[in-house]
Amino acid sequence: MTRKVPIIAVATAPGKAGVGVIRISGKNLSAMSSALFQKTLSPRQANLLTLCDESGQAIDQLIAIHFVGPASFTGEDVLELQCHGGPQLLELVMKRCLELGKAEGLVIAEPGEFTLRAYLNNKIDLTQAEAIADLIDAQSEAAVRGAARSLQGAFSDDINNLIEEITQLRILVESTLDFPEEEIEFLENAQARQRLTAVKEKLKALRAGAKQGKILRDGIQLVLAGAPNVGKSSLLNRLAGEEVAIVTPIAGTTRDRVKESITIDGVPMHIIDTAGLRETTDVVEAKGIERSWDAIRLADIVIFLTDAQSGAQQDDLKAQILRELPPKCAVLEFVNKADLLQESSKTAPSEALLISAKTGEGIEALKQRILELVGWAGPQEGAILARRRHLDCIERAAEHIEKSEEFAVNGNNSLELFAEELSLAQRHLGEITGKLLPDDLLGKIFSQFCIGK
Repeated sequence: MTRKVPIIAVATAPGKAGVGVIRISGKNLSAMSSALFQKTLSPRQANLLTLCDESGQAIDQLIAIHFVGPASFTGEDVLELQCHGGPQLLELVMKRCLELGKAEGLVIAEPGEFTLRAYLNNKIDLTQAEAIADLIDAQSEAAVRGAARSLQGAFSDDINNLIEEITQLRILVESTLDFPEEEIEFLENAQARQRLTAVKEKLKALRAGAKQGKILRDGIQLVLAGAPNVGKSSLLNRLAGEEVAIVTPIAGTTRDRVKESITIDGVPMHIIDTAGLRETTDVVEAKGIERSWDAIRLADIVIFLTDAQSGAQQDDLKAQILRELPPKCAVLEFVNKADLLQESSKTAPSEALLISAKTGEGIEALKQRILELVGWAGPQEGAILARRRHLDCIERAAEHIEKSEEFAVNGNNSLELFAEELSLAQRHLGEITGKLLPDDLLGKIFSQFCIGK
């Protein structure tokens, strides 16, 4: 995490392309650019140059740009080489750079090391660094816009403003500790409790936004489960809008998990169609059913699908699924093949909803039921992307603010505890932007980046 040597990596995606970008970052790259092109490059100017091998033969004609630190992405000198985008060509350019940069200690970058250096050099904070990865991985337009807002610092500003309000309140409380005989009057005159209530409300709004942001970033793991031949694959095809799963009248057609990602109202949905759950002596089908149970145990939501002619044995299967669910996972029950019923007999048991994967009847209501269950409030202006880590920190901070409110009300002999709870809340919020973050967690976060970032 703290190595000082210059680093190099291909910044564009693997495969053929019109242009491939290679980036080098280090403390002083003037000698490197001179070794590569036998000339000193003017800062921030595009130069059309030819890179040659050790025998003087041309490898590629490319555009080179030298960004002098700290006016660069990483805060160090950055040399960007825009080459033709053939994979073998990029390998040759990388090889030549490593040869000429050997004396400078040039090495291939580790995953996320460019962004890590930007973070360590105070070019961005941790939420902005994470937003770069989120922007690359975004699966919907809403996710792209949310990640872009986080990258521009919208989420960081909200966190930092809240930290500043808590800091001011801590200063007020801790200064009062030196004058115990006047503490109650002093705090009342300074409206400490009102200010604490304002912090609590802002934290509540921040938590609500983070919950929406997590849904927007991670999506929902949605598992279709049920007995064979109730229409799970047909429902997957209906939701996906194309034939992604094989559908036949033969029970047990689906023998392994079929995965498809879609968006509903801007929310990514990762749908898994599973093998029908039943007792079987077929070894291959049994393996598929075992994987079905594995998917159920990792689901955010399970759609338990029956058909309009299912018998009472479905209750036993539903009970078995409920026993296997992970914590906080919900089950939605839908009755398929409503198109086979007469109008007079179209009633669903308990809270189940009648649908038809064949005709599309009830599908929009199914989608809305899913969104309601996960607490999605719809696309919002100013939405940001958030991670589980962010939400955990906000929730822990909220717990400490709740405790601090109790001590603020108690008055005498409680101000030390009041100040301590404020300090703990502030610390958890600081972990979000990386102001107070353990090194091992920092390493884990940046290891998930691609090599060129």
